[in-house]
Amino acid sequence: MIAVMLRALVVAAALAAAVGVACSKPKVDPLQIDRGILTVSNTTSDTWTNVEIWINQQFRVTVPSIAAGSRFQVPLGSFVEGFGRRFEFSRMQIRDLRLIAKTSGGAPVELKKEFAKTGLDGIQLGGKQ
Repeated sequence: MIAVMLRALVVAAALAAAVGVACSKPKVDPLQIDRGILTVSNTTSDTWTNVEIWINQQFRVTVPSIAAGSRFQVPLGSFVEGFGRRFEFSRMQIRDLRLIAKTSGGAPVELKKEFAKTGLDGIQLGGKQ
């Protein structure tokens, strides 16, 4: 009798865990690049103001605000450096992508895209890195 109850309890716990995982939303990367378009997702409850988005610490786009819970999309060709040259996605590599802004309360917002290492950079040789 105890074995049957224990088995039923284990099955119920496994079912509850599976339902919990299936119902949870996957975490959205706030900075996503797809086919030459950058999508910024503000999943917070604060509006971001005075938004600056930088590629390679050289090319920049500014946005007055991104509302809480909304997305902002911009073509990568819209990023411009100080001398007016535009970022050319087909010819240039993105090594660094970051966003800086302020919340409606004045707190700083700083996001940096983490890129997976590929090619020779992805090879880990002995020792700490």
